[in-house]
Amino acid sequence: MAQSAPVAPIKPKVFTNFGVTRTDNYYWLNQPTSPEVLSYLNAENAYYEKQMAAAQNSQKKLVAEIKGRIKQEDMSVPYRDNGYLYYSRFDLGGEYPVYCRKKGTIDENEEVLLDANEMGAGRTYFQIGDWSVSDNNQLLAYTADTVSRRLYTLRFKNLATGKLYPERIANTGGEVVWAADNKTVFYTKKNVTTLLPYQVYRHTLGTNPKSDALIYEEHDNTFNLHVTRSKSRKFIGIELVSSMSSEYRYLDAATPTAQFKTFIRREKDHLYNVEHLGDKFYVRTNWQAPNYRLMMTPVTNTAKTAWTDALTRHPEIFLDNFDLFRDYLVLNERKGGLRQLRVVRWKDKQEHYLQFDEPAYTATIGINAEQDTPLLRYNYTSLTTPMSTYEYDMSTRTSTLLKEQDVLGGFSKKDYVTERVFVKSRDNQFIPMSIVYKKGTKLDGTAPLLQYAYGSYGFSQDPTFSAARLSLLNRGFVYALCNIRGGQEMGRQWFEDGRMLKKINSFNDFIDCSLYLTKPHEAQVGTAKVNQQYTATDKLFAMGGSAGGLLMGAVMNMRPDLYKGVIAAVPFVDVVTTMSDPSIPLTTSEYDQWGNPADEDYFKYMLSYSPYDNVKKQAYPNTLVTTGLHDSQVQYFEPAKWVAKLRAMKTDKNQLIMHTDMSAGHGGASGRFKSIDDTARQYAFMLQLLGKNL
Repeated sequence: MAQSAPVAPIKPKVFTNFGVTRTDNYYWLNQPTSPEVLSYLNAENAYYEKQMAAAQNSQKKLVAEIKGRIKQEDMSVPYRDNGYLYYSRFDLGGEYPVYCRKKGTIDENEEVLLDANEMGAGRTYFQIGDWSVSDNNQLLAYTADTVSRRLYTLRFKNLATGKLYPERIANTGGEVVWAADNKTVFYTKKNVTTLLPYQVYRHTLGTNPKSDALIYEEHDNTFNLHVTRSKSRKFIGIELVSSMSSEYRYLDAATPTAQFKTFIRREKDHLYNVEHLGDKFYVRTNWQAPNYRLMMTPVTNTAKTAWTDALTRHPEIFLDNFDLFRDYLVLNERKGGLRQLRVVRWKDKQEHYLQFDEPAYTATIGINAEQDTPLLRYNYTSLTTPMSTYEYDMSTRTSTLLKEQDVLGGFSKKDYVTERVFVKSRDNQFIPMSIVYKKGTKLDGTAPLLQYAYGSYGFSQDPTFSAARLSLLNRGFVYALCNIRGGQEMGRQWFEDGRMLKKINSFNDFIDCSLYLTKPHEAQVGTAKVNQQYTATDKLFAMGGSAGGLLMGAVMNMRPDLYKGVIAAVPFVDVVTTMSDPSIPLTTSEYDQWGNPADEDYFKYMLSYSPYDNVKKQAYPNTLVTTGLHDSQVQYFEPAKWVAKLRAMKTDKNQLIMHTDMSAGHGGASGRFKSIDDTARQYAFMLQLLGKNL
């Protein structure tokens, strides 16, 4: 007899806001230590195992296949910083990196800073958050998380003796920076309930952390804070950031007990960040420049009245990032949705772009720890090119490939095809979409396709390589990455048009891309025009995680008929209830993304699309939902409640399964091999639905 699906008990809890009554039958699942809750989650896991039993062999084969593409003994490209070469390496069978350095040249003896394999041995989860070496190269500060709640413990190590200092500082935000005196560090503390970093402390090495000085406390819970150190090493910074406003405070690193100065005070709708070179600060700012511009100001006067443009403005180009060198400025910009690199020589403002020949790619500034060099490290990847590290001589304009990530098993990028299209939306916008498939795949509607998007917080989703994805492409899948509104791929307005009272655009964009992918279209192939169709609705899969899981929940309610299956990873689906509870981690810092439901307009708008609130009696696609019991970003009870309600309401006989990792959080399992299980689970789910168990 087939195992029946778990049925969550109904325990109604009634909410009334602005005359609207909502009944939440599964609110009781918000009790992570309750035996009844844990029993229910375990029952869901058992049901998942039963439903996926026929695919277990497929999942095991996929794990072995994906793992087989990974070069187990591997090393990153060393970078130079303060007289040392720093790199990380993976040992045979190692789940975690080993962080190392060599003095002067690569031929010197290796010095192990941190061996995360030893540190994480016997733990179900382990993650190094940050590490920083003192200016005299003798001391190491590092942070680690052993639970997956992103609450990091700060420790110190003497690199000469290898001994750890006795102090342990718990519940930090994970960041740590040294002052120039080689004994003082600055770190952030988190509120253990909301998980917001809200305090900055100063610690003197060798002293009791209980006596650490509180340097700054943020009382506006819509802001996060971070500690930084300028690339020049001259300044320590406190960055205060919300979705729509920021503030920077700075201190001379040589005088760590002095008072921090405010660069300019926070202003509504003004975002800026600061770097230092010579006698000037450089400011990336959206002040009177929605797509950002780069300005400069003397170190002695940071008032806006002293700001001047560092270079000619291009208002239509989105300035994503920048890096400062003694003789050059490097800009990471977005044009047509793709990230590009522009190099400017300070002396005469002569400039040029680095050229790339693939239709969809990602080029980003790499690790450049030193300013007095003409050499730029940059990273390049695409849907067909593994992550590659280049060194570019800005004076001679020549690139040298230092490393392309090895992909074992006979991989050749020439076996795959990348396309980039712009899909016309229902309101006449053009949505970028990057597509990849194996040569020979028939584009006649018979190929299965995985469509992925995110579309929130201005986080752009760039076309990057995935060795794991080859397991789908080699089995005839097409993969489509959709740059829907809510990201910043097409500039700041793209983000503005996908948040707050315009959030519905994100969902409509995804659906419009689905419609494009499932309908015939005319394409240019060589010199001929042909009719193509990437997939059909009975072979189309949709996937998104976190806020992308919200996207999945919304499109399932709006157009469930379009998808064979949906994968919702750690999905944010209970928007109204979560955003109404300021004690839930990250709620208050996201009012600028979703709105505050204490305002009637935002409440009613959120209610109109919140996936959990809009589940109704209708047929839904096959659905796989994943979560983690210790998730710090989207609490486990959101997907658990959603699955319970879907199961009670849906009218179909399609699969609805949920897997809860009882020992992990938002990012899933830690370690480079353990995380493969999550990917293989998703792939096996799709292949099983297509009748392709391996």
